[in-house]
Amino acid sequence: MGADFVASKDFTVETAGIEPGQTTSEDTSLELVEVAGSIKWFDVAKGYGFVVPDEGGHDILLHVTVLRRDGFQTAPEGARIVCEAQKRVKGMQVFRVISLDESTATHPAMHTARTHVQVVPTSGYEIAIVKWFNRVRGFGFLTRGQGTEDIFVHMETLRKFGLADLKPGDGLLVRFGPGSKGLMAAEVRPLETAMPSSH
Repeated sequence: MGADFVASKDFTVETAGIEPGQTTSEDTSLELVEVAGSIKWFDVAKGYGFVVPDEGGHDILLHVTVLRRDGFQTAPEGARIVCEAQKRVKGMQVFRVISLDESTATHPAMHTARTHVQVVPTSGYEIAIVKWFNRVRGFGFLTRGQGTEDIFVHMETLRKFGLADLKPGDGLLVRFGPGSKGLMAAEVRPLETAMPSSH
């Protein structure tokens, strides 16, 4: 945005904007709003990423200088963030990171959640336990035990088979198949349901 603000020597904080990490005596003109949301993506090499606000609306730019100044090294996809944001010429931008919870950060295979893909089951029904499931984000992971590959499960798959939510430790019967980034659940049934006959 540098080209927008050449020429005049007497520009104000409001017209010039404030660079990340800078403060001003005219803080009241900043009109900071507190926002809770999740990290959409963040690339340290590029030096920025985006926050998806819980209340909807446009993504909010998160600059690496703000992140580092507030004591964080990176912001993994899916991490929960509470921040103060301000309106800039090109949209909202994070001014200060209040908290960053990485416990909800996504596993690389979870990126399939952005677009739900149908998967063809290649297995029979197997017992699996819910490792974790986030209803808000619409996906989770199942495990068949130590040493086995996790199975990605999408909210749409649950809905299709009449399930509304999963809790860690829940047992399920699952049929799964290969997805673009690992195993994906194709069919899920509560464990107490009688297993359909395969013959």
